[in-house]
Amino acid sequence: MEAKVTGLRGVELGVKDIKAAVAFYSNVWGLEQVSADADTAYLRGTGTEHHVLTLRERPHPGLLAVHFAAPSRNAVRGLYAKAKSFGAKVGDEPRELPRAAGAGFGFSFETPEGHPLTISSGVNSHANVINDRSRPAKLSHVVLNSAQVAPQTEFFIDLLGFRLSDATHIMNFVRCSADHHSIALARGSGPSLNHMAYEMKNFDGLMHGSGRMKQNGFDIEWGIGRHGPGDNIFAYFVEPNGFVAEYTTEIQQIDEINYVPGTPDYWANFPARPCRWNMATRASNRVRAAMAGQLPEGEGETPRCETVMAKTLGH
Repeated sequence: MEAKVTGLRGVELGVKDIKAAVAFYSNVWGLEQVSADADTAYLRGTGTEHHVLTLRERPHPGLLAVHFAAPSRNAVRGLYAKAKSFGAKVGDEPRELPRAAGAGFGFSFETPEGHPLTISSGVNSHANVINDRSRPAKLSHVVLNSAQVAPQTEFFIDLLGFRLSDATHIMNFVRCSADHHSIALARGSGPSLNHMAYEMKNFDGLMHGSGRMKQNGFDIEWGIGRHGPGDNIFAYFVEPNGFVAEYTTEIQQIDEINYVPGTPDYWANFPARPCRWNMATRASNRVRAAMAGQLPEGEGETPRCETVMAKTLGH
């Protein structure tokens, strides 16, 4: 069996105040802490994945890893060997993972541009699914900024077994499951986190979660709308550490036999951009800056969303 990634597990973030971050993601965003280890906390969604978010206390906020699943230990070993042959910066050989992190077997490495990734198999899962549509079920996708979108896309496809779903003039969407994309690579100045998207059970759940955010003082910075590539409904927020977090639902499921990726020219001429409903036509300066990696002290007039997309999104 070919060694390849079979799913997106979660994202790992550095935060300055882990107690405050855990409180936000538990009480406001809707995750649940399942374990902790030293300066680290692990939080689950309502699905069976052991955790979808890892928080580590660090001097400065930042992306520490994107976590992927592999089907077996042999697949993990095979991917480790492939990563080395591709010139990736790899860490230690595959090893047993901490019990607090769900155990399992895996390794860490970086893409040639420097995006931090981990791959694991055999991680413990939860026997129960929590029936609460207002809370995220799983991590849907992660968008990474890149100054080298084309070679980074090839890296995900050739090394990890991803498939190209769509390409715009400024963003490539790749998948490792039936979901339209698990990773998207947005043209930027270098490797950083653009945003992370958490899947809600349905539109009603997305609205309930968005309402909870607003009740706790977090405005919707872009949305509610429906994207072009991926066809998913979205609502974007800036969380307390400065990261962009998205509630999403109804992401397109790909038919591997009949699906044909859209080209940049196709999406440039798509009749409803950037929102298929022609409703979410503006995004805030705040979310634009956060997607680029920083929040400005002064925020001017909110630009048209087409301008935002051209610089950070590419949907």
